[in-house]
Parts: sequence; structure tokens; C-alpha cells
Amino acid sequence: MPPAGTGTPPVPPADVPELVSRNYPLMIVGVMAASLLQILDTTIANVALPHMQSSLGATVDTITWVLTSYIIASAVALPITGWLSDRIGARTLFIGSVAGFILASMMCGLAQNLEEMVAFRALQGVAGAFIAPLSQSFMLDATRPSRHPQIMAVWGMGIMIGPILGPILGGWLTETANWRWVFFVNLPVGIASLVILFTCLPHRPKRERRFDILGFVLMALALAAFQLLLDRGTQEDWLASPEIWAYLLITLSATWMVVIHFATARTPMFERSLFADRNFAISLSFMVVIGIVMFAVMALLPPMLQNLFGYGVIDTGIVLMPRGVGILVSMQVSGLLMRRGIDARPVVVSGFLICAFSLWQMAHWSLGVDEFHVIVSGLLQGLGMGLVFIPLQVSAFATLNPRLRTDGSSLLNLFRSLGASAGISMMTVLLARNIQTAHADLGANVTAATGHFIDFSTVDRFQVVGDSAMVLLNAEVNRQAAMIAYIDDFYLMMWITLAAAPLALLMRKNTRPAGQVALSE
Repeated sequence: MPPAGTGTPPVPPADVPELVSRNYPLMIVGVMAASLLQILDTTIANVALPHMQSSLGATVDTITWVLTSYIIASAVALPITGWLSDRIGARTLFIGSVAGFILASMMCGLAQNLEEMVAFRALQGVAGAFIAPLSQSFMLDATRPSRHPQIMAVWGMGIMIGPILGPILGGWLTETANWRWVFFVNLPVGIASLVILFTCLPHRPKRERRFDILGFVLMALALAAFQLLLDRGTQEDWLASPEIWAYLLITLSATWMVVIHFATARTPMFERSLFADRNFAISLSFMVVIGIVMFAVMALLPPMLQNLFGYGVIDTGIVLMPRGVGILVSMQVSGLLMRRGIDARPVVVSGFLICAFSLWQMAHWSLGVDEFHVIVSGLLQGLGMGLVFIPLQVSAFATLNPRLRTDGSSLLNLFRSLGASAGISMMTVLLARNIQTAHADLGANVTAATGHFIDFSTVDRFQVVGDSAMVLLNAEVNRQAAMIAYIDDFYLMMWITLAAAPLALLMRKNTRPAGQVALSE
């Protein structure tokens, strides 16, 4: 019975957070600020590469190491987040990571040559790797179990919206100021976050834990070779190059050895109970799909809108912004549904189906598509992603022991990052090859018999004017071929999304409120 004079029942005694913060709301602000900075820096530098190239004296091939060094360093460092947090303390590691990220950002902005930039970006990647899993685990530990869906919705906003804002903010800073401000912008927000974390972040007990050096070395080899394979594949013509074959063999060999080692080692890097949890294991697969669809789409749309439709950087940002609005809305809705005990499986399936429908719409675009259709498709895709992300996060952590949350979060972030890298690389390769194929098919049909608007037999008489006419015609064929290639990519992502949706039915059914699940397991 509730106490006299109150209208709501008392909070169950067990519904208490694992850690108590001195100022919980302020701590959430600090943690989210750090998370947003880290996820922004995965995409914010992309649009500034041409300006960096001339300033740092780099070539078209070598400037990509500014991105590659960050991705490889982050992927290699991610798996040891759990061990480091147990060894030196999660609070110390989180604060040190944010401080290191701020310092590396400042050094990137001050870099005078390509070698310095690559080294500082690698340092930034290592420091930033620990921020995402630690921020997620701290927000879960400092929040009552019954409020986990809502707090995961808050955390997910930064993770999902960051890749959308990154290219827009990076383009605006590059155009209005200088490419160095792409990195300097991290300083004021990062310092404010650091002060908040230093004063409000709770302490988590340390735990003795043996470091699995063999498992780490094998995993680092597999991750580094895989990222190099994806990054260098396009430049080296994939399997036509011995270098790519070397990366592929290292990736396959190291991955096979990692699986055998983790299955047989006495104390592996990750406890085997993590992978024995059905919901967590399926969530890892879904993170790969989310990485492919979410990040590959965001990598394809800005160049498509700017190169084929003539949008400016700011206009592109405005058209893509509704995608973030959709994510914000649906994350709050899905968090509310999870709090009320709605089964996560139909919510996840619905989210994937909405995403697939939006990709189907995009696959029916043409060069005459207007802003309204771009905005509607983006809004729908945002709504679908929000419905998928939060139920997956809540289901993945609902039955995990709290001490496994940091390891679990690092794995979820790692799989999302791998999916994003693989998705972007795969879609970019298919785009380039399909443009060539479509151009050849279209060009074969532009003949004297079909070219009613140009008399090809008399073009050579007009010399420069005739050459200009042919250049314009070839440019239009290129535009049409590129649009066809983008449509093919959208179709492929649609089928990947549809294929992933039934996996949700394999998850363990959960019809109780998230807080009750966490308390009862």
C-alpha cells in the first residue's frame, strides 16, 4: 500500500543505481558531451580533407591516412576497454580518455605536416575509443534499472545524430573559418565536459583481472588488417593486388585464431558468458547491420546531393536534418515502450521494416527528385533507426551482470564500427563499379540514330563548339549513370535490412518492464 497522502506507490528498494553520482543530471550532461565529441570526430574531418591536402603537402593517396589512422587506432584500442577500466579504475580511464582526446585534438589543429597529423589522429583514435563504451556503462550504472530505456534513448541520440551533424559542422567550419577549426572546436566543449566529469563522475571499484595478451595481439592484427583491407582496397584494385591479398590472409588467419583462443583459453579477454547470452549475441549482429545502413547512407547522401543535385553544404545539412529529428522522436517512443514492458521483438522488426521502406523510396529517386521526397525518406529512416537502436541496447544489457557492461558496451561499439567501415567501403566500391557499367550501357545507346538533338555527323565541323557539345553530353551520361549506381546501392541496403529483420524473432521474449528484468535476473 502506498503511504498516506501520496498518489504513487513507493519505489522498490532494489530499484537503485549501481553507482551514486554527486550531481546526476550534470553528470549526464558531461558524459553526453564527451560521447558527442568522440562520435562527431569519426566524420567531421571528411569534408576538410581537400583543404588539409594542400596545407600539409600530401597527395590524394596519402591524405586518406588522416582518416585511416583514427579508425585503425580506435578499433584496436576498443577491445581492451574493459580490462583497463578494471585495472586502473573506470573513472580514471574515462577522465584520462577525455583529457587525451582534447590534447590530441589540439595537436591535430596545430599539425604542420602529414606525419604529425597521422600520429596525432592515431592518438585521438586511441583516446576516443574508450569514451563510447565507458559513457554507456556509466550512464547505466548511475541510473535506476527502471529508467534504463530512457537513459539509453538519451545516449543513443548522440551516437546516432553525431554522424549526421559531423559532415555538416565540418563543412561549415571549413568554409567559414579554417580546416584547423574542425579540431579546435573540440576544446571548449571537451574542457567543460572534463570539469563536469572530474566533479560528478562516481568511482567504480577496481577489480583484479589478468590481461590476455595473446588474445589482444591476435584481435589487434585482425582488426588492423581488416581496416587496411577496406581502406586500401579501392586504390589497389582489390584482389588484383598482392598487398590486398596479404591483408585478407592476415584478417582470416587472425580471426580464426581469435575464435579458437577465446573458446579454449582459461582467462580470455572477454568472458564467454557474454556470448552465451542470446539477446546480447543477436544484438552484436544487429549492430553490424545498423553500422552498414546508418553510416553507409550518411556517406552516400552528401556527395550525391552536392554533386548530382547541386546542393551547397548548408542546404545539404538542412535536407538531412529531419533524419535526426526522426531519430530523436522514435528513440523517446521506443524508450517509453520498453519502460512499459512491451516486447522488444515486434518493435525491432517494425523499425527495420520502416528503414527498408525508406530505402525502397530512395531506390525510386531520379535526378528530378525534389527536397520534399528527400526529407520524407530521411525522416522515415530516422524513425526506423530509433525504433531499432533502443530496444536492442536495452535487451542486450537487461540480463548481463553489471560487471560485464563495459566489456559488452565495447563489443557493441566495435561491431557497429566494423559494420560502418565495411558498409561504407562496400557501397563505395559498388557505386564506382556500377557507375562504369551504367555509363557503358548508356553510352552504347547514344548514337546518331538516337541522338535526335545532336547531328553527330557534323560535330567535327564545329571544332571547339562541337567538342564542348560532346563534353556536355558525356557529363549528362555521367550524371545518369551515377544516379543509377546510387539506386543500386539503395536497393542492396534495403535487402540487407529486410534480411536482418527476422533475426529479432530469435531474441528472448521480454514482456516485463526493463527495470524489473534487470532486477530479477
